[in-house]
Amino acid sequence: MATKTKWTQKDLSYFRKHILEKRRKLLEEMGELRENTHIANESASTSDSTYAYHMADVGTDHAEREKAYYWLARENNYLRYLDRALQMIEEGTFGICHACGELISKERLEEVPHTTSCFSCKTDASKAAS
Repeated sequence: MATKTKWTQKDLSYFRKHILEKRRKLLEEMGELRENTHIANESASTSDSTYAYHMADVGTDHAEREKAYYWLARENNYLRYLDRALQMIEEGTFGICHACGELISKERLEEVPHTTSCFSCKTDASKAAS
């Protein structure tokens, strides 16, 4: 029995929709993060407040803004990975392990749609690195 070497158009359409939905949710979350960060920056820059700021409160606010910026950067990287997965669908390389050439399992692609390694090759590479 021959091994499948490419996903069908029906499968690719499913993955495209799945990735686009993940992308939509991600952009929504990023918008909320940006909005919250913008609000926090505005409130931090108002110096005419009737409340005195304690150094610990200022430090906490700063740490929260730093965390939000970190998450925005992380989510932006994930967005690039999702865009790359969409590009691989168009190129015909989506879901094919770059190491062994076998199809990556549907379950793995649903969880990590931008992966380029099947579970076996990823596991083997991780073992070799340690």
